Amino acid sequence: MDAITCIKTRRSVRKFKNEEVSKDIIEDLVLTASYAPSWKNTQTTRYIAITDSHIRQRLADECCGAHNQEIISNAPMLVATTIVDKRSGFERDGSYSTSREDNWQAFDNGVATQTFCLAAKDKGLGTVIMGLYDINKAEEILEVPEGQLLMALIAVGYPDEEPSVPKKKTVEDLLMFR
Repeated sequence: MDAITCIKTRRSVRKFKNEEVSKDIIEDLVLTASYAPSWKNTQTTRYIAITDSHIRQRLADECCGAHNQEIISNAPMLVATTIVDKRSGFERDGSYSTSREDNWQAFDNGVATQTFCLAAKDKGLGTVIMGLYDINKAEEILEVPEGQLLMALIAVGYPDEEPSVPKKKTVEDLLMFR
């Protein structure tokens, strides 16, 4: 699949077939996502593949509202993205590199997360990036390593739905020339 088609056809999938996603495919997605650009090539995004149904259910029950509970309960796999804290957007002495301060961390994670999701689409998988959950409780359940911050939960699986294209803003709404 060419890149433009992949970008234009990727949708947030919330319903999945009851079919496992292999470890080899997830490893390939992470390898592909490692090619995403990052601040000074720091590559601070890390991944936790959650295959244990008990851990997924704890995350759903203890950290999420009803909508995300349903998505997680239905997904054969959940992938958490974390960042190595205080690297992206920082100088060696720990000071911020720009007036955006630590926002580069989230930016870099977003680029890597989207790259992961596009690579998943190319492999026939569906994904949805979830951000509404109790981050502190989820970090505890996942035992996120010290020095890392949990950023997103991604439900991953073979799609059992074909979401329609949501309404998009026009180029005139999005673009300005000066």
